[in-house]
Amino acid sequence: MKRSELIDKYSKLLHLKNYSTRTEKLYLHHLNLFLDYVSSSKIVNINEKTLLDYFDHLKQNKNFSYSSMKQALASVRFLFLDVLKKEIDFDFFIKMKKPNSLPNILTTEEVKNIINSIVNLKHRAIISTIYSCGLRISEAVNLKISDVDSSAMTIKIVNAKGKNDRIVMLSKKLLKLLREYFKEYKPKTYLFEGQSGEKYSARSIQQIFNNTVNKVRIKKKVTVHSLRHSFASHLLDSGTDIRFIQELLGHKHLSTTQIYTHINPTSVKKIKSPFDSF
Repeated sequence: MKRSELIDKYSKLLHLKNYSTRTEKLYLHHLNLFLDYVSSSKIVNINEKTLLDYFDHLKQNKNFSYSSMKQALASVRFLFLDVLKKEIDFDFFIKMKKPNSLPNILTTEEVKNIINSIVNLKHRAIISTIYSCGLRISEAVNLKISDVDSSAMTIKIVNAKGKNDRIVMLSKKLLKLLREYFKEYKPKTYLFEGQSGEKYSARSIQQIFNNTVNKVRIKKKVTVHSLRHSFASHLLDSGTDIRFIQELLGHKHLSTTQIYTHINPTSVKKIKSPFDSF
């Protein structure tokens, strides 16, 4: 099968299996990396050694991170098991140990300083929505006006990660801000739109956030996604049941949400050291 034919078949099967657009791009990217490796190495027959050498090459020579290695493995697995339907003596479900790295969390005061420092109404509405609802940046840019239900005080997150929908709360304070924003900017389809009516750019949101973080002189290494981490951590600190937080974040496994039980600095401060009882 020619390379172009293989890629076309691969792409169509991803569509049929209802993979997200983002996942399709990642899988195709890693497929091309693998095909380039096979071609440049002049490999004719792919076997277990070929795959071991390839993934070792990604790890050792390309310095792939844990997440990139997982993506590469999933992409090649899809190629052999779903596209080629070829049996090969290789464990495509190999378990890789995830590095024990903890995300940085913003305090409620830091979040407040960030939001209050944003002068532009649209920008403030976007950042406030991401924090208030615990959204991924992709979920924020894909929000439509019809997803906001002010009567039920909820926002529907459609086709989130894993192609799942979920419902999050709409705070009264956020609703007031969104109404002010809506009155001034009058979006037509997407809740947050660019100048030509298209959905707002994720890159622009990242730039807004980074500029504001520098403006208020926060030294932590944080990103827009830190707002989502902070949302979860602040809810946990206020006593919200972790299973509710799991549903609000759209986590498939509770273990993913449980990371916030380890990183909440405010909760740690409340624990009395046994040394104090001496």
